[in-house]
Amino acid sequence: MDFRQKAESIRLFSLGTPQMRAFHMTWIAFFLCFFAWFGIAPLMPIVRQELSLTPIQIKWCIVASVSITIFARLLMGWLCDRIGPRLAYTWLLGLGSIPVMSIGLSHDFATFLFFRLMIGAIGASFVITQYHTSIMFAPRCVGTANAAAAGWGNLGGGVTQIVMPLVFALFASLLGFGPAIGWRLAMFVAGVVCLFAAAAYFLLTQDAPEGNFRELRAAGKLPPKKDSGGKIWEVCRDYRVWALAIIYGACFGIELTIDNIAALYFTDRFGLGVTAAGFAAGAFGMMNIVARAIGGIISDRCGAAWGLQGRIGWLFVALLGEGLLLMLFSQAGVLPLAIVLMLAVALFVKMSNGATYALVPFINCRALGTVAGIVGAGGNVGAVLAGLLFAEPETWPTALLLIGIFVSAASFIALSLHLTPERIMTPAHRPQPMADLSRAVHFEPAAAD
Repeated sequence: MDFRQKAESIRLFSLGTPQMRAFHMTWIAFFLCFFAWFGIAPLMPIVRQELSLTPIQIKWCIVASVSITIFARLLMGWLCDRIGPRLAYTWLLGLGSIPVMSIGLSHDFATFLFFRLMIGAIGASFVITQYHTSIMFAPRCVGTANAAAAGWGNLGGGVTQIVMPLVFALFASLLGFGPAIGWRLAMFVAGVVCLFAAAAYFLLTQDAPEGNFRELRAAGKLPPKKDSGGKIWEVCRDYRVWALAIIYGACFGIELTIDNIAALYFTDRFGLGVTAAGFAAGAFGMMNIVARAIGGIISDRCGAAWGLQGRIGWLFVALLGEGLLLMLFSQAGVLPLAIVLMLAVALFVKMSNGATYALVPFINCRALGTVAGIVGAGGNVGAVLAGLLFAEPETWPTALLLIGIFVSAASFIALSLHLTPERIMTPAHRPQPMADLSRAVHFEPAAAD
């Protein structure tokens, strides 16, 4: 699908265009999904005690939280091509809110594991976020748009580490419900917010710059629904898709893993309490305020200066830096050093995320949803495989060391990518000179429109 009227710049303080409304709604919706997805992570010390979970059971909870997302992301990529991102996001938010609210019904390991598994489906929101921004923004700024929307959405993973312990404390202590009811009510609130977000997304966005998919198909501007996603086998035969899936597993997969284990890691290794561990773990996610967007911005600038090979080279550098820093973080034995190194890891992890999805729109524009879904699913495959390494708490530093070695090796896969600008861009959409690219993001009031 090739859409016209794509935005050539990002006007952050404007809601006067469908492109900017989509931009802001995608990152807000993804933020809430990420908040709900990992809302239980900082409360795991409480849940572990109440449900008497063993280290092995906690490991399987970590794996379950990211497993179903693999299939959900593949499905969402296909659905975006067929029904459009507006309806896909609305349905995902609405249905995804149900297990988020329902996890409070857990009474043993089996029921908790089931709801933790089902909550993971809401992580497919990432694919819709990247799809929606990719069809709303032109190549000169699409890397920045994708990275900023995803990064600010991922910020929910950091905010939830800080906010959920406070919400828990509100219910458990100030309102007198106690710990057993407090964590359940905290998750119920997170689910209700997702439900409201579903209605907002339906009412405030449209699928593409020219309108919704249904109207565009009726006007003959899009192929029939039955032809959408018909390029799936073409996508599956493209090695570049699978290379990016592996790379994304080595960056976003590791982000998900650290989001899951950080609070317990700081509790068990450094003896922090629930709130203090939540703040320490939250610092990792809070790097998304700028880090993922920086990854996309640098990719756009490298693309303007050196073409698509510049984007590829930047991805290699960011991923290699992530791997080396992970190895150093795994060996940190004192709290201040561990936090500093964790923040450095966070910077490179999230820049790698942004650099990866800055390449996705240039793989196959005719099946963008399918490509985005497969690459996004690769991130969760990486999280599942990494999660299997976390059994006994005393072995977690070794697990992080092994992950760092894998990520460093995976960075060289980026150098195998080959992209041809002439086949994926029209002359009007080629990267702009560096001097023009500085104007890709505008900080203007909405009144300027």
